Amino acid sequence: MPANTDTISQMALLFEQQPCWTIKPLSEQLQYSIPSIRRFLSQVGYFSSFTHNGVWYTLQSIPQFNRKGLWFYQDIGFSKAGTLPRTIIDLVNRSHSGLSAEQIGKDLRCRCHSLLVNLCRQQKLQRQKIGRSHIYFTTDLQMTNRKHQTIQKPPVGQLPAEIAVLILVEFIKRPDADFKQLAQTISAKGVTVQTVQIEKLFEQHGLKKKT
Repeated sequence: MPANTDTISQMALLFEQQPCWTIKPLSEQLQYSIPSIRRFLSQVGYFSSFTHNGVWYTLQSIPQFNRKGLWFYQDIGFSKAGTLPRTIIDLVNRSHSGLSAEQIGKDLRCRCHSLLVNLCRQQKLQRQKIGRSHIYFTTDLQMTNRKHQTIQKPPVGQLPAEIAVLILVEFIKRPDADFKQLAQTISAKGVTVQTVQIEKLFEQHGLKKKT
């Protein structure tokens, strides 16, 4: 049975007072059964949280999503993509060069290492080890090729953080190696880097190295 106008108005007022609710308190406030509350929410439009196992609800008109499609109220997270797995996949799809677990966790404000592994096992994501980090990519072949090109052939002077760290680690291991030798070492790990890019990286960090 559809909710009447008064019920919808009461629900809207409750969400004005508090932007996020769980089902049971809403049921108690509006004096309807839990199945009815779910039905009313579907009628007016809602988002369920990707955090807290999806138990929090907000009306469709409330969130002000950021450019990554995320909105937080205190520690409760909502996503245009929906559930946590869908949100992770959406974040990775939005990235031009893939994302590490740390980057994803920072965006979502929660740890998701085990879920990332499961998504790879389900072939919903794929990953590549770069340095000490696993970088997660979309399973879309065309998009993946573009992202790998971004990592392997970045514009001069604009090295991704993962590659910059890899170069600096090799520099620590081999302080006597010149730029060309460092580039060859990094290339041997499957990531193509130009000598001039390494030189500019050292200039940016104020490091001295023979050419």
